[in-house]
Amino acid sequence: MASPAHVSRVRFLYKRLLVLHRFLPIDLRALGDQYVKDEFRRHKSASPENVTSFMAEWESYRETLQTQVLQAAGGQLSSVNFGSPLQEDKLGNFQSDQIGQLYELMLESTKSSRQFDIQEDGK
Repeated sequence: MASPAHVSRVRFLYKRLLVLHRFLPIDLRALGDQYVKDEFRRHKSASPENVTSFMAEWESYRETLQTQVLQAAGGQLSSVNFGSPLQEDKLGNFQSDQIGQLYELMLESTKSSRQFDIQEDGK
């Protein structure tokens, strides 16, 4: 069973990611929110070794996204490119199903007509 401190840290990270996603374009927000929810749910009963790397990667994502959101605060969101390139050496740590999942995520996030056809209120 996870310690209360660990559970608190996981919840904080989860909530912080969803808050940061509010600053993404609406279609990327929907995609990102769903991905975060799925991944955190999928890793609820992960081994301690997997949890350590899982948390480190999501913390890194949070730091990157938070920096990009702060940099974009003065500009228009539509002109900002969110995210960062995936380093090749990290791909070696992925399992085959994770590679497939990553590929699907890349396809969804880069196609011109995204699955999430969401309209912002008032537009």
